[in-house]
Amino acid sequence: MMEWFPIVFGTFKVVALAVGMFFAVKWHYDQGERRKDKLALLRTAGAAAVGFALALAGLGFATFALARKLGMDLTLQ
Repeated sequence: MMEWFPIVFGTFKVVALAVGMFFAVKWHYDQGERRKDKLALLRTAGAAAVGFALALAGLGFATFALARKLGMDLTLQ
């Protein structure tokens, strides 16, 4: 009965990733066509870098909070 599970959900995963990659490439191409000035490009790259850094910091804090809640010892000795 469970033989179909990896096939169906593996196919779904591949299709979902392919669709996401297509739209990501299309969006970046369209953005490149619209923005030819360097200042807007630098502003967008800076905003993306700040967003990534905030997401990384938030994930780090969430990981340590979960680890402490689960009772893991996080001290460095």
